Amino acid sequence: MEEKIVRIVNAMAEFLSIEQLKKLQEVIVQELSENEPQRENISNDEYITRFLNAKQMEGCSDRTIQYYRVTVEHFLKDISNPVRKISTEQIRDYLVRYQKINNCSKVTIDNVRRNISSFFSWLEEEDYILKSPMRRIHKIKTKTVVKETISDEAIEKLRDHCTELRDLAIIDLLYSTGIRVGELVNLDISDLDLEQRECIVFGKGDKERKVYFDAKAKIHLQRYLDSRSDNNPALFVTLDAPFNRLKISGVEIRIRELGRSLGLNKIHPHKFRRTMATRAIDKGMPIEQVQKILGHSQIDTTMQYAIVNQTNVKNSHQKYIA
Repeated sequence: MEEKIVRIVNAMAEFLSIEQLKKLQEVIVQELSENEPQRENISNDEYITRFLNAKQMEGCSDRTIQYYRVTVEHFLKDISNPVRKISTEQIRDYLVRYQKINNCSKVTIDNVRRNISSFFSWLEEEDYILKSPMRRIHKIKTKTVVKETISDEAIEKLRDHCTELRDLAIIDLLYSTGIRVGELVNLDISDLDLEQRECIVFGKGDKERKVYFDAKAKIHLQRYLDSRSDNNPALFVTLDAPFNRLKISGVEIRIRELGRSLGLNKIHPHKFRRTMATRAIDKGMPIEQVQKILGHSQIDTTMQYAIVNQTNVKNSHQKYIA
């Protein structure tokens, strides 16, 4: 088979350019490979299952895997073609229609694009397809929006408004460590070292790292643990029996309700993470250290949190320029 392809390409060498010859070879290989029975027998559903299994092995969270599943399943159901016959033009058309039908933002549609791209990249890496049709569909440009952080005054209001020791401990731990809400609910009491004011968390991909909390968080964590009468090893549990481990949704609902009751704008767990990172960078912590605390594998991700305080910009201008 390979010898035949080489002979065909060589025979056309004097009539076509290098780029055209490459394209010819690509088309021949693709057309011939589509006739391979072992590939034809794999359904779209089976490809999705294998892709999600691969993502699970990579350490993706259940939420991320579910997001992949919903996105890719909806896409393949809409296109209806076998994955090996889907073209770049079909994908572009799908993304345009998806945005119009759902009236979604550029950020949302780019997330859909990224998930579909991840699926096709995996197919290419596993040699199920010769070349991903997503290669020519680039990242969708979006406006860089400076996201809000939680002010010191708002933090104090949240603390004062807490009626449960558990909620107070959650707020202070999120605020001083910058951990993800998923990492928070997975913490066990044994992961905590109150004396050293540190704890071990398992981030994305089950990567272990150490994070640190302040004296205020230590005091509130100790009071909360002293008030507990259950035997659950989880650090945070429900307020009522049987005192099960608190879930992500439980933390999110509690924090949002607390914020709304005070008239504070969009208070949610991730905002504490952004606030901690911004505060650390604003006070001079090296970006590499912030990256380590947050558990980011790429420093570009950490840079998204590097919101420079406008007051500091003004002070610096007066110091160095004025």
